[in-house]
Amino acid sequence: MKYAGRLVLTAVVTGVLSLAACGTDDNTTSRTAGEPVSGGPAGTVNAAGSSAQANAMAEGKKAFQSSNPGASINYQPSGSGAGVQAFIQGAVAFAGSDSALNDRESAQADARCETGKAINLPMVTGPVAVVYNLPDVNDLRLSPRTLSGIFNSEITKWDDPAVKADNPEAPLPSIAIQTFHRSDESGTSDNFTKFLKATGDWPYEAAKAWPAEARGQGAKGSDGTAAAVKGTEGAISYVELSFAENSRLQKAKVANGSGEFVELTPESAGKTVEAAEIVGTGNDLKLEIDYATKVAGAYPIVLVTYEITCEKGLPATDAKLVRSFLAYTAGDEGQQALSGLGYAPLPPGLVAKVRTAIVAIS
Repeated sequence: MKYAGRLVLTAVVTGVLSLAACGTDDNTTSRTAGEPVSGGPAGTVNAAGSSAQANAMAEGKKAFQSSNPGASINYQPSGSGAGVQAFIQGAVAFAGSDSALNDRESAQADARCETGKAINLPMVTGPVAVVYNLPDVNDLRLSPRTLSGIFNSEITKWDDPAVKADNPEAPLPSIAIQTFHRSDESGTSDNFTKFLKATGDWPYEAAKAWPAEARGQGAKGSDGTAAAVKGTEGAISYVELSFAENSRLQKAKVANGSGEFVELTPESAGKTVEAAEIVGTGNDLKLEIDYATKVAGAYPIVLVTYEITCEKGLPATDAKLVRSFLAYTAGDEGQQALSGLGYAPLPPGLVAKVRTAIVAIS
């Protein structure tokens, strides 16, 4: 495993997820992060961002509420871009983002923290499925170059020679390809376009905002994208595995850097995250993912949802509750629950670093 030393302000944050964390804050520094203790914290903090982790947050609500009904986190799955801006402007105590802060965002977030710096804490591995709606094609295979052509509106029919080359035995229909992308700024779009840029013939820069020049049809949020594909024969898009499975969408096998067409599973996605490098410093655990991975059996399109918060500089009451909540999500129980939700747990070496970083939040 390789680890080198190195998410427009939303006007109202709604959609309460009452979450009980798993440790009192007075003894956070004397225990392992994620270890349950008696007497949970109480209070409320606001959070917003990644819709990719919405299913994980919703499931976590059930566990936390039963143990600590006095602790609440108001999490609004507004999208990674909106979550980052809400954090920078001080409206939320932490943001969920499917991409780590870039240099410009880091400087703004550090200024918000005042007495410390903003840190990126990997928390949820969200494999990104290429989903499609072709009732008679059950084992679609797509190479990065073909995906780039499809999402750049250069390949417009399902029986195009490029698609046939990836699927010589498949009964491809002669119908139009209907591409859907996220209409809101999204870490999922950022990671998907990073994959296309690194491995295919994608002519645009990777970004949270979908490039207008690539055209296609927009849909808001992960749930909106999944619904659009489900309701449109001939459709294709990208969405987190949990949403693909909840909507019972067809998932394509995608070629990795070795040309191996790999089925998306939590295990095949975990192989890619396991090989990622930490490029942040100290308790900032920003990762660099190799989207052109040649690891055998590795599914190449993955995202890691970060929880972005202040290492130091939050109001004391917010810091206590954020620390306790993140300690639970990074703990054994929180991580083990992810596989059943269409996510993948963090690799052991990385999650140990995350737990250490959480203890330092103050």
